[in-house]
Amino acid sequence: MDVSLRRYALYLVRWQLSTPLLAIALIWLASLGPLAATIAANLIGGLIFFWVDRFIFTSRAIDAEWEVREEVRCADCGALCRGYRLVRAGRYDRTGDPAPQFRCEACSTAKAAELRKQGISC
Repeated sequence: MDVSLRRYALYLVRWQLSTPLLAIALIWLASLGPLAATIAANLIGGLIFFWVDRFIFTSRAIDAEWEVREEVRCADCGALCRGYRLVRAGRYDRTGDPAPQFRCEACSTAKAAELRKQGISC
């Protein structure tokens, strides 16, 4: 799944999870009157869900992490070029790889397509 779609899906799940919390707040604050209770419940929701939304839309844990280097030899075609390597994405993690393999743009695109077939979003 594309990273932006993943973020959007998480946001929609978060949105649904906020409904019971805000309903409880409205019930608890009902003695204030409908308008005041709604305003107070929305303030409570904003205080809580701002942090959740910030995580969803800024977290690097959701993103794929790439490393780019100049003047490397492509691991697939052998061209001397700007090299790309996927470091981390979902369950794929080559963070501590002692011999990282960089690929030219074309070979990197092909490798990314291969990883997508394995269910790794990059």
